[in-house]
Order: sequence, then C-alpha cells, then structure tokens
Amino acid sequence: MTLQIRTGTWAELQCDAKPIREQVFIQEQGIAEADEWDAQDQVSQHFVVYADEHPIATARLLPNHSIGRVAVLAAHRGQGIGKLLMLDMIQQAQQQQRPLLQLSSQVHAIAFYQNLGFEVRGEAYLECGIPHIEMQMNLVESA
Repeated sequence: MTLQIRTGTWAELQCDAKPIREQVFIQEQGIAEADEWDAQDQVSQHFVVYADEHPIATARLLPNHSIGRVAVLAAHRGQGIGKLLMLDMIQQAQQQQRPLLQLSSQVHAIAFYQNLGFEVRGEAYLECGIPHIEMQMNLVESA
C-alpha cells in the first residue's frame, strides 16, 4: 500500500475529504449535517491521506492554529494512518512558524494526541453530544 498526503484548499480537496467526513462523523457518530459543515472549511488548509490513490483520511488546519475534523475511515484505523496525518500537519505548522496547535479531542482519543505531544487543557465538555476536551501543543520553545 502506497500512502501519500496531499494538502490544499477546500475547493481542491473537498471531493475527497467530504465523503470521509460524511462516513465518520455523520454516519458513524451521528453528528448532524448542519453541525459538520461550516464556514471554516473555506479558510482552512485541508489534508487528505491517500492509499494507492484512494482517499482514506482527512483533517483540516484552521487559521487560529486549531486542528479539526480528523477522520480515518474505519477499515484503515489502527494502522498508524492518523499518526502519519498528524505528524505531517505538525510539520507543516512548524514550517508555517505557527506558535502552537490546539484541538478539541473526543475523550476516547486523548491518549492518541498525548502520544504526539499534545497536553490536556481544562475539563471535558459535550460537543454534538460527544465528550470532548481541549488539547494544545506548543511549537516554539519558551525562553
């Protein structure tokens, strides 16, 4: 299996990213379509992972340094695809000289993000009926 990560605008990648998010968030997790699609897609940098040219994972990086909509198709979970995607996003954010990255993790995924270097911030809360928690990673060394 050959893996490739492409990054671009929503206009460039939505035909590949949208079906993944529909499958994972709307169908599997029961999130309402109105909650899934927002204006942030237009201003975000999007990432799509391809396995042998088939889109299997996606995420977006917002102007406010937030990572969101991280999704890997069920058949490809547990193979390190999400980690590969996140490492690529972290590397891009460093190249863009962003000071930090933040995300709202589903509570079940906290350890996944902690292993990448994110730290929990605050208390868990419900978003679209699913427990989430804020997490952050500083990208610049403090003096």
